[in-house]
Amino acid sequence: MDAPADFVEESDAGGRVVRFSGALTLARVRDLPDRLSSIAGSVDTVDLSGADRIDTIGAWIVRRFAREHDAKIEGASEDAQRLLAEVDRADQPVKVRPEALPSFYRVLEEIGAAVAQAGRTLLGLLGFFGGMIVSAFAVMTHPRRFRWNAVIQRFEVVGVSALGIIGLMSFLIGIVIAQQGAVQLQQFGAEFLTINLIGRITLRELGVLMTAIMVAGRSGSAFAAQIGTMKLTEEVDAMRTIGVSPMEALVLPRVLAAVVMMPLLGFYSSVITIVGGGIFCWISLDIPPVTFVTRLREVVPITDLWVGMVKAPVFGAIIALTGCFQGMQVEGDAEQVGLRTTAAVVQAIFLVIVIDAFFAVFFERIGWI
Repeated sequence: MDAPADFVEESDAGGRVVRFSGALTLARVRDLPDRLSSIAGSVDTVDLSGADRIDTIGAWIVRRFAREHDAKIEGASEDAQRLLAEVDRADQPVKVRPEALPSFYRVLEEIGAAVAQAGRTLLGLLGFFGGMIVSAFAVMTHPRRFRWNAVIQRFEVVGVSALGIIGLMSFLIGIVIAQQGAVQLQQFGAEFLTINLIGRITLRELGVLMTAIMVAGRSGSAFAAQIGTMKLTEEVDAMRTIGVSPMEALVLPRVLAAVVMMPLLGFYSSVITIVGGGIFCWISLDIPPVTFVTRLREVVPITDLWVGMVKAPVFGAIIALTGCFQGMQVEGDAEQVGLRTTAAVVQAIFLVIVIDAFFAVFFERIGWI
């Protein structure tokens, strides 16, 4: 057993010396700190050549004693020197409340953190998209692994169950567009152009865009919550353990359902919006339905319909991928499910609007205006 920690005081040509001996460890220091505190006056040297062993507690006692008496430490082994250096580096005053940054730097810090997080999320989404493509090829080479029942169930959840709320929203938006357009156009005696406004803006933009926002809030959030809950309950890990790919079983059916149903929902939304606008024109502007439909056929080119139908599946893929990706990121506790669900909706809507802007420029360049 190591000898207890001890010290002796001596005087030599170099001045007053305190020589330590024994094991300077937590188990063997005993009353060493109290006895050291009784030493008064200056000490020139602390000698550790007689110390058998030293740990963090012993190093802290020696370093504090040397600092209080302004003494230099000699005779320490290489290990003791490294430990003393670490203790000296760590022995710094800690503020209970850190100093507040100026507002300008705080704003810069938050912006930088947001940009870094956005970059990480974008890279994660790209990697997740690549993983989905790999899984899709694997399923195509082994068609028996495709889960038709899961896809059909998602058709009902994403599409059929959403018909009511999307129809109501689209009908009311059609009335709003017609009313606001008519009020402005009446100032120039051109209220008949309300039909042009309803037809073109609905088929090109609002029908598909509003449907995408509704699907993101309704189905995208559900995807994130469902997969996130499965992550918390370790169902995803259990699937991997038994050899089932979560990408094939959970992600592919949801993405496929969203891609297939979005064009149908977008077309349905556009039709209901036009119906709502037509009813308003009939009641408020005395434009009969036959005239309304005839005018629509004259002023709305078929390319407007193709514009909406081309964008719809891309929006569906973005919404489903974002929801599934955020669900897969859940870990730790139930609070993460709510945070990731919120992030899925916000990111899906943001990406849909960004991609819609790119589509607007693209279709303008190819002459679909």
